[in-house]
Amino acid sequence: MVILKTASEIEKMRAAGRVVYQALQAMKNAIVPGQTTTYDLEKAAIEVLNAHGATSPFLGYAPHNHPPFPAWTCISVNEEVVHGIPGRRVLQEGDIVSCDVGVQLNGYYADSAWTFPVGQISEEAQRLLKVTREALYKGIAQAKAGNRVGDIGHAIERHVSQHGYSIVRDLVGHGVGRSLHEDPQIPNYGRPGTGTVLEPGMTIAIEPMVNIGRRDIQALADEWTIVTSDRTLSAHFEHTVAITRNGALIITQGD
Repeated sequence: MVILKTASEIEKMRAAGRVVYQALQAMKNAIVPGQTTTYDLEKAAIEVLNAHGATSPFLGYAPHNHPPFPAWTCISVNEEVVHGIPGRRVLQEGDIVSCDVGVQLNGYYADSAWTFPVGQISEEAQRLLKVTREALYKGIAQAKAGNRVGDIGHAIERHVSQHGYSIVRDLVGHGVGRSLHEDPQIPNYGRPGTGTVLEPGMTIAIEPMVNIGRRDIQALADEWTIVTSDRTLSAHFEHTVAITRNGALIITQGD
Protein backbone atom coordinates (compact mmCIF):
# COMPACT_ATOMS: atom_id res chain seq x y z
CA MET A 1 0.00 0.00 0.00
CA VAL A 2 1.40 3.38 -1.00
CA ILE A 3 1.43 5.84 1.93
CA LEU A 4 0.97 9.46 0.88
CA LYS A 5 2.64 12.02 3.15
CA THR A 6 1.32 15.39 4.25
CA ALA A 7 3.38 18.55 3.89
CA SER A 8 4.27 18.41 7.59
CA GLU A 9 5.37 14.78 7.28
CA ILE A 10 7.59 15.66 4.32
CA GLU A 11 9.19 18.38 6.42
CA LYS A 12 9.97 15.79 9.10
CA MET A 13 11.54 13.61 6.42
CA ARG A 14 13.59 16.59 5.26
CA ALA A 15 14.96 16.93 8.79
CA ALA A 16 16.03 13.28 8.65
CA GLY A 17 17.41 13.90 5.17
CA ARG A 18 19.64 16.71 6.40
CA VAL A 19 21.21 14.32 8.90
CA VAL A 20 21.77 11.77 6.13
CA TYR A 21 23.49 14.41 4.01
CA GLN A 22 25.72 15.55 6.87
CA ALA A 23 26.70 11.95 7.64
CA LEU A 24 27.66 11.33 4.01
CA GLN A 25 29.73 14.52 3.95
CA ALA A 26 31.51 13.45 7.14
CA MET A 27 32.27 10.07 5.57
CA LYS A 28 33.60 11.70 2.41
CA ASN A 29 35.81 14.06 4.43
CA ALA A 30 37.21 11.16 6.49
CA ILE A 31 38.69 9.37 3.47
CA VAL A 32 42.51 9.27 3.52
CA PRO A 33 44.01 6.77 1.05
CA GLY A 34 46.12 4.13 2.75
CA GLN A 35 44.89 5.06 6.23
CA THR A 36 41.10 5.15 6.51
CA THR A 37 39.28 1.89 7.17
CA THR A 38 35.68 1.27 6.25
CA TYR A 39 34.94 1.23 9.99
CA ASP A 40 36.43 4.72 10.27
CA LEU A 41 33.75 5.86 7.83
CA GLU A 42 31.12 4.10 9.92
CA LYS A 43 32.34 5.95 13.02
CA ALA A 44 32.17 9.30 11.21
CA ALA A 45 28.52 8.65 10.36
CA ILE A 46 27.67 7.44 13.86
CA GLU A 47 29.01 10.66 15.35
CA VAL A 48 26.72 12.72 13.12
CA LEU A 49 23.65 10.63 13.86
CA ASN A 50 24.31 10.70 17.62
CA ALA A 51 24.79 14.47 17.55
CA HIS A 52 21.28 14.87 16.12
CA GLY A 53 19.56 12.25 18.26
CA ALA A 54 18.97 10.09 15.17
CA THR A 55 19.17 6.33 14.84
CA SER A 56 20.09 3.97 12.02
CA PRO A 57 17.34 1.74 10.62
CA PHE A 58 20.07 -0.46 9.11
CA LEU A 59 21.45 -1.64 12.46
CA GLY A 60 19.75 -4.93 13.32
CA TYR A 61 17.66 -4.94 10.15
CA ALA A 62 16.78 -8.57 9.48
CA PRO A 63 14.62 -9.40 6.47
CA HIS A 64 13.46 -12.98 5.95
CA ASN A 65 16.28 -15.53 5.95
CA HIS A 66 18.96 -12.93 6.75
CA PRO A 67 21.00 -12.47 9.91
CA PRO A 68 20.59 -9.02 11.49
CA PHE A 69 22.69 -6.37 9.74
CA PRO A 70 25.56 -5.61 12.18
CA ALA A 71 26.33 -1.96 11.36
CA TRP A 72 24.85 1.54 11.18
CA THR A 73 25.82 2.08 7.53
CA CYS A 74 26.53 0.06 4.41
CA ILE A 75 30.01 0.59 2.95
CA SER A 76 30.85 -1.14 -0.32
CA VAL A 77 34.21 -1.00 -2.09
CA ASN A 78 34.99 -1.50 -5.80
CA GLU A 79 33.20 -4.67 -6.98
CA GLU A 80 30.91 -4.59 -3.94
CA VAL A 81 27.55 -3.28 -5.15
CA VAL A 82 25.66 -2.68 -1.90
CA HIS A 83 25.29 -3.83 1.72
CA GLY A 84 29.00 -4.04 2.51
CA ILE A 85 29.70 -4.38 6.24
CA PRO A 86 32.17 -1.84 7.69
CA GLY A 87 35.33 -3.38 9.09
CA ARG A 88 39.14 -3.35 9.03
CA ARG A 89 39.61 -2.95 5.28
CA VAL A 90 41.89 -0.01 4.52
CA LEU A 91 40.84 2.13 1.58
CA GLN A 92 43.60 2.37 -1.00
CA GLU A 93 44.42 4.98 -3.63
CA GLY A 94 42.28 4.28 -6.68
CA ASP A 95 39.42 2.55 -4.86
CA ILE A 96 35.83 3.69 -5.08
CA VAL A 97 33.66 3.42 -1.98
CA SER A 98 29.88 3.53 -1.82
CA CYS A 99 28.47 4.86 1.45
CA ASP A 100 24.78 4.18 2.13
CA VAL A 101 23.15 5.93 5.09
CA GLY A 102 19.63 5.62 6.46
CA VAL A 103 18.31 7.79 9.28
CA GLN A 104 15.29 7.58 11.53
CA LEU A 105 14.52 10.87 13.24
CA ASN A 106 11.34 11.56 15.19
CA GLY A 107 9.59 8.64 13.56
CA TYR A 108 10.45 9.48 9.94
CA TYR A 109 13.04 8.03 7.61
CA ALA A 110 15.37 9.16 4.83
CA ASP A 111 17.90 7.18 2.82
CA SER A 112 20.76 8.18 0.52
CA ALA A 113 23.96 6.74 -0.93
CA TRP A 114 26.95 8.21 -2.70
CA THR A 115 30.02 6.63 -4.26
CA PHE A 116 33.25 8.49 -3.54
CA PRO A 117 36.70 8.28 -5.14
CA VAL A 118 39.60 7.35 -2.89
CA GLY A 119 42.37 9.70 -3.98
CA GLN A 120 43.12 9.61 -7.70
CA ILE A 121 41.02 7.03 -9.52
CA SER A 122 41.20 5.69 -13.05
CA GLU A 123 39.44 7.39 -15.96
CA GLU A 124 37.23 4.31 -16.23
CA ALA A 125 36.17 4.62 -12.60
CA GLN A 126 35.61 8.38 -12.98
CA ARG A 127 33.35 7.73 -15.95
CA LEU A 128 31.38 5.07 -14.02
CA LEU A 129 30.73 7.49 -11.17
CA LYS A 130 29.76 10.28 -13.55
CA VAL A 131 27.32 8.13 -15.55
CA THR A 132 25.72 6.61 -12.44
CA ARG A 133 25.26 10.03 -10.81
CA GLU A 134 23.75 11.37 -14.03
CA ALA A 135 21.42 8.35 -14.21
CA LEU A 136 20.13 9.15 -10.72
CA TYR A 137 19.18 12.66 -11.80
CA LYS A 138 17.66 11.38 -15.06
CA GLY A 139 15.38 9.24 -12.90
CA ILE A 140 14.58 12.09 -10.52
CA ALA A 141 13.58 14.28 -13.49
CA GLN A 142 10.82 11.76 -14.24
CA ALA A 143 9.58 11.66 -10.63
CA LYS A 144 6.62 13.98 -11.14
CA ALA A 145 2.90 13.69 -10.58
CA GLY A 146 1.11 11.89 -13.40
CA ASN A 147 4.15 9.94 -14.53
CA ARG A 148 4.59 6.29 -13.66
CA VAL A 149 7.30 4.26 -11.95
CA GLY A 150 8.28 2.81 -15.34
CA ASP A 151 9.18 6.31 -16.56
CA ILE A 152 11.80 6.60 -13.81
CA GLY A 153 13.34 3.21 -14.51
CA HIS A 154 13.35 3.72 -18.27
CA ALA A 155 15.18 7.04 -17.99
CA ILE A 156 17.82 5.50 -15.74
CA GLU A 157 18.43 2.37 -17.79
CA ARG A 158 18.47 4.25 -21.09
CA HIS A 159 21.21 6.59 -19.88
CA VAL A 160 23.26 3.73 -18.43
CA SER A 161 22.98 1.51 -21.50
CA GLN A 162 23.91 4.40 -23.81
CA HIS A 163 27.28 4.41 -22.06
CA GLY A 164 27.78 0.65 -22.30
CA TYR A 165 27.15 -0.17 -18.64
CA SER A 166 24.70 -2.53 -16.94
CA ILE A 167 21.90 -1.81 -14.48
CA VAL A 168 21.51 -4.21 -11.58
CA ARG A 169 17.99 -5.62 -11.86
CA ASP A 170 17.85 -7.84 -8.78
CA LEU A 171 17.88 -4.85 -6.41
CA VAL A 172 15.55 -1.87 -6.65
CA GLY A 173 14.59 1.44 -5.05
CA HIS A 174 11.58 1.72 -2.77
CA GLY A 175 9.07 3.85 -1.01
CA VAL A 176 10.33 5.36 2.25
CA GLY A 177 9.00 7.66 4.95
CA ARG A 178 7.14 6.19 7.90
CA SER A 179 9.36 3.12 7.59
CA LEU A 180 12.58 2.32 5.75
CA HIS A 181 10.91 0.26 3.05
CA GLU A 182 7.43 1.04 1.77
CA ASP A 183 5.52 0.50 -1.45
CA PRO A 184 6.04 0.92 -4.31
CA GLN A 185 9.23 -0.70 -5.53
CA ILE A 186 11.24 1.57 -7.86
CA PRO A 187 13.17 -0.54 -10.39
CA ASN A 188 16.05 1.07 -12.28
CA TYR A 189 14.63 -0.26 -15.53
CA GLY A 190 11.18 -0.30 -17.09
CA ARG A 191 8.90 0.78 -19.89
CA PRO A 192 7.50 4.31 -20.12
CA GLY A 193 3.86 4.62 -19.09
CA THR A 194 3.84 1.46 -16.98
CA GLY A 195 3.76 0.81 -13.25
CA THR A 196 2.33 2.73 -10.31
CA VAL A 197 1.11 6.25 -11.03
CA LEU A 198 3.11 8.89 -9.16
CA GLU A 199 0.98 11.14 -6.94
CA PRO A 200 1.74 14.22 -4.83
CA GLY A 201 2.71 13.05 -1.35
CA MET A 202 4.53 9.92 -2.47
CA THR A 203 8.06 9.65 -1.06
CA ILE A 204 10.51 7.28 -2.74
CA ALA A 205 14.17 6.32 -2.78
CA ILE A 206 15.63 6.25 -6.29
CA GLU A 207 18.93 4.37 -6.37
CA PRO A 208 20.64 3.22 -9.56
CA MET A 209 23.29 0.53 -9.07
CA VAL A 210 25.49 0.39 -12.16
CA ASN A 211 28.14 -2.15 -13.16
CA ILE A 212 30.94 -1.70 -15.67
CA GLY A 213 30.51 -5.35 -16.67
CA ARG A 214 27.51 -7.67 -16.57
CA ARG A 215 24.48 -6.95 -14.43
CA ASP A 216 24.72 -10.28 -12.57
CA ILE A 217 25.36 -10.15 -8.83
CA GLN A 218 25.91 -12.57 -5.97
CA ALA A 219 26.02 -12.53 -2.17
CA LEU A 220 29.17 -13.25 -0.19
CA ALA A 221 29.40 -15.66 2.74
CA ASP A 222 28.37 -12.96 5.24
CA GLU A 223 24.91 -13.12 3.55
CA TRP A 224 24.85 -9.33 3.16
CA THR A 225 27.62 -8.05 0.91
CA ILE A 226 26.52 -8.08 -2.73
CA VAL A 227 29.25 -8.15 -5.40
CA THR A 228 29.33 -8.16 -9.18
CA SER A 229 29.56 -11.74 -10.42
CA ASP A 230 32.38 -10.80 -12.80
CA ARG A 231 34.09 -8.69 -10.09
CA THR A 232 34.00 -5.52 -12.19
CA LEU A 233 33.47 -2.12 -10.57
CA SER A 234 30.03 -1.02 -9.42
CA ALA A 235 28.69 2.39 -8.34
CA HIS A 236 25.60 3.33 -6.32
CA PHE A 237 23.91 6.72 -5.99
CA GLU A 238 20.64 7.31 -4.15
CA HIS A 239 18.36 10.15 -3.10
CA THR A 240 15.07 10.19 -1.23
CA VAL A 241 12.58 12.37 -3.09
CA ALA A 242 9.02 13.56 -2.54
CA ILE A 243 6.56 13.84 -5.42
CA THR A 244 4.98 17.30 -5.40
CA ARG A 245 2.73 19.21 -7.75
CA ASN A 246 5.84 21.07 -8.89
CA GLY A 247 8.02 18.04 -9.57
CA ALA A 248 10.47 16.09 -7.42
CA LEU A 249 11.66 17.54 -4.11
CA ILE A 250 15.04 16.01 -3.16
CA ILE A 251 14.94 15.34 0.56
CA THR A 252 18.56 14.23 1.07
CA GLN A 253 20.59 16.98 -0.59
CA GLY A 254 21.19 18.93 2.61
CA ASP A 255 18.95 21.96 2.22
